[in-house]
Amino acid sequence: MPRATNRVASRARRKKVLKQAKGYFGRRKNVWTVAKNAVEKAMSYSYRDRRNKKRTFRRLWITRINAGARMHGMSYSQFMGAVKKNNIELNRKVLADLAMNHPEAFAAVVNQVK
Repeated sequence: MPRATNRVASRARRKKVLKQAKGYFGRRKNVWTVAKNAVEKAMSYSYRDRRNKKRTFRRLWITRINAGARMHGMSYSQFMGAVKKNNIELNRKVLADLAMNHPEAFAAVVNQVK
């Protein structure tokens, strides 16, 4: 009796990986072993960077809030401390948006916490 290797499932697995490698350069897109390694590496990068994206955006928001607060004579830490003390329930994302796109609204928040 011949050895069965379930060729259908093997081909489907390979096709799935090669489909994920579509658009890669050179042999990374069409040679199974190279594509498998490239896709595995890309998946690990995407997993890592989904977490890093949250850190990056928080840094951006803090920078924008700091710039807006300094225009009104406060540092970031002074401003955020005053916001917490006055029980203003605005997160960094909203405060950064106000500082960038609605400076008059941000000025109102700063005047309220001063």
